[in-house]
Amino acid sequence: MARRGTAKGKTAKYDPIYRNRLVNMLVNRILKHGKKALAYKILYGAVKKIQQNTKTNPLSILRKAIRRVTPDIAVKARRKSGSTRQVPIEIGSTQGKTLAIRWLLGASRKRPGQNMAFKLSSELVDAAKGRGGAIRKKEETIKMAEANRAFAHFR
Repeated sequence: MARRGTAKGKTAKYDPIYRNRLVNMLVNRILKHGKKALAYKILYGAVKKIQQNTKTNPLSILRKAIRRVTPDIAVKARRKSGSTRQVPIEIGSTQGKTLAIRWLLGASRKRPGQNMAFKLSSELVDAAKGRGGAIRKKEETIKMAEANRAFAHFR
């Protein structure tokens, strides 16, 4: 039996320093091989670099970056009469946030640089300013959804 979707009533926990759910979601996506302490170290290092470079609240930059990268519409592959079509679908706020975090981390991993904290901080600052790899990914998704608007009735 297929079990799709998220568990009802399950809310994200807060991180220990900033008491923010968004930070905790980001830490859980950075997490690799169960090393949560390393994920916290990477994120807090990135936040510290943002604080040093911009002299503003790093959490506001994080929120602004995620808000800018969050898509309204995405494409989903649907099989119809033997061919796979990319069908544009509207997505909710939580799924949009998840996609935004995934795109931000993917773009920061692809960046050239010294360490992950430096790459993540520069990607977050770029996304807050409206440029960077994650913004490019959002624009590609919007263009693909616009191009496949003819298949919107397959939802």
